[in-house]
Amino acid sequence: MDVQKGIGESEKKEDEGADAFQGVLEAVSDEFSREWENSDDLLKSVRLEREKRAIIGYEKEVRYYKEKIREILRRKRMTGARYPVWYPNLVEAVFAELYGLAGLAPWAYDMDEKYRLSSSAKLIGDRLYCLMDGKSVCMPQRIPEKRRAQLIRSLLLATPEERVEYGFHEVYLQNGIRITIYSGHRIKKGQEVIVLRKYILREMSFEELVRLRTIPAGSAELFQSMIRLGFNVIMAGQVRSGKTTFLQVWQMQEDPSLEGLAIATDPETDWHALMPEAPVMQIVADGQDLDTLTKSLVRGDNDYVLLEEMRDAAAFRLALDITSLGTRRSKATIHDQSALDVPYRMASEIASHYGGNVRDLIARVYQNFDLILEFTQDPKNRARKIMKGMIALDRDEAEDRVFAYRICRYDFIRNVWRWSSNFHLKKAELADLDPEEYRHMLLILSNLSEESNLPGGNIIEPAYYQRRRQKEE
Repeated sequence: MDVQKGIGESEKKEDEGADAFQGVLEAVSDEFSREWENSDDLLKSVRLEREKRAIIGYEKEVRYYKEKIREILRRKRMTGARYPVWYPNLVEAVFAELYGLAGLAPWAYDMDEKYRLSSSAKLIGDRLYCLMDGKSVCMPQRIPEKRRAQLIRSLLLATPEERVEYGFHEVYLQNGIRITIYSGHRIKKGQEVIVLRKYILREMSFEELVRLRTIPAGSAELFQSMIRLGFNVIMAGQVRSGKTTFLQVWQMQEDPSLEGLAIATDPETDWHALMPEAPVMQIVADGQDLDTLTKSLVRGDNDYVLLEEMRDAAAFRLALDITSLGTRRSKATIHDQSALDVPYRMASEIASHYGGNVRDLIARVYQNFDLILEFTQDPKNRARKIMKGMIALDRDEAEDRVFAYRICRYDFIRNVWRWSSNFHLKKAELADLDPEEYRHMLLILSNLSEESNLPGGNIIEPAYYQRRRQKEE
């Protein structure tokens, strides 16, 4: 009986705290509403723009509202009011509920240490789930339907080209967090979905990826050597597998004096922020939009190209056209589970959309790109990303054959990377341009192989190429 009484008193206190906080929100909101009513049209326009910028995290506007909230709380003697436990203080709580991301804010802005290593969060209906230690955990905060609708409208204000009735939207916060929204006719009533993803890598380096056990110790030096040689590389993997992060780390090691072209389907990576000294042109386009730009992009005077999230024939064709001109140091990402399937997928989609011989297109992929790396999530801990494999692509033009050398594979049973040093590229220009660096790369690979050898043969002649040759003959 005493236990039940204690529980009842605890629940009563929680209800009283929630009511008190709601009173604080209403008091602060009333103050802002009075300011709005007393403003002329010009001031209202300024305020609306300020609100839009605050919701997506512009520091100046966020600071403005927090200072205003702090002042109102002080004037109304509410600074000691209770607030939800998931916020670090009262000002943050009031700002998040009125002008910010509501209960999503603690995760989005790392207000607690437990959120710092959480790479994704999902709001499904009123429930928030965060990926914590590789598992989705339902958090205590609840976001009611009215607040969810307000949150979606506020986020879309920052992207005028998006309209609520579309039911599907992708927007970005100022800190780089990508938000995907499903609403309206695309969801069950009352079950809006907001998906948030953020990068948790604090240092853009191969050494940091080694520390996180995404790549093996010793591989950092190998990748640095490949960068100096100017490898053309593709990073493949599922969603949230770490391929975009790896591309960013790889690119960050490039010579910042080289001229680059970055093409993305979404403005996911701010290269101007990551490499402010590097002359990297950033284009956002895909599908038909990318088709209209292809000729001018191919003629561009660039040392390398970055293709983030290749997902259609237009992107695949552009990748081949640019690298066919002899462009080195190019990087791309693609959603695909198998590195060996990537060349066939690229070729078949180009042929299906634009025409052409699939086998000839496969040969061009093997000729133009040197390396495909596979990434995945650790099945035992989804927060951890793993480079699960690496193949080198090669083509023998004289004999009309293509080869894939499997030079690395992750052993999920023993949790180690296996290596093969059998890596004989016929692309002579790589060795000819810098013979010393090429020998250095092979030595690193040999040392890795000695430490943990990949058993069996590692040379693959893909059946999809051989079958087509036999059919044509």
